[in-house]
Amino acid sequence: MEREKKHSGAKPKATSEPDAMARLVGSVVVLDTSTPYVYLGRLKEWQEHYLVLSDADVHDTSEGHSGKDLYVLEARRNGVQKNRNEVTVRRSLVVSVSKIDDVVLF
Repeated sequence: MEREKKHSGAKPKATSEPDAMARLVGSVVVLDTSTPYVYLGRLKEWQEHYLVLSDADVHDTSEGHSGKDLYVLEARRNGVQKNRNEVTVRRSLVVSVSKIDDVVLF
């Protein structure tokens, strides 16, 4: 006889944006944007309208043969190739933020 699982009916607590972003500070992240640009680097700080990366790689995917996915995959395999000491990115352009370590190798 199977036991029924009881559910409290309460929804799981959602993580707030400040909590989610605060956990990423100091991590090497990928900023995917609504533009051809992808940004990789250590998240230094986040503000209301901007994200700041240090030791960053700013890559324009329209100037080359690889798209964003392939470029990020290569960075995950070989490390971020720094071409900026620091870069500030408008948050309104950012589609997603993830740790580079969360990029799945295949």
